[in-house]
Amino acid sequence: MNELVIRLPATARAARTLRHAVREHLGEGSGDAELCVTELLANVVRHLGEGTPVTLRVTGNGRAARTRVELTDPDPRAWPVRREADGGDESGRGLALLDGLALRWGVTRGARTKTVWCELDPGHSPRGRVAVITGG
Repeated sequence: MNELVIRLPATARAARTLRHAVREHLGEGSGDAELCVTELLANVVRHLGEGTPVTLRVTGNGRAARTRVELTDPDPRAWPVRREADGGDESGRGLALLDGLALRWGVTRGARTKTVWCELDPGHSPRGRVAVITGG
């Protein structure tokens, strides 16, 4: 399987590094996956803090099969919650954006970690989105 794995501290500056790596991995048309990675990383920085260790895993090639984007962090208790942002809100749209781009997305809890993931169709066009949440 074609897989990209990167471990690094979650920082605002790391978003650029991760977007570049995703673009190199997936090639043309990686914009939706890059945006998903940026939003997932921003949630970690905002809710768990700068420097939180994360692991990005991207599987698939963006062309023939679904692309799966996963971001794992060390806090299984801090679950993402989708909310409706008002027009004047400066934040709160990340998971709504993820929901709009992904075929489906969800959260998987491990004993000492949490992974927020999403799957994108080839060509990254959304169809009938489904959120899936599992515990462990």
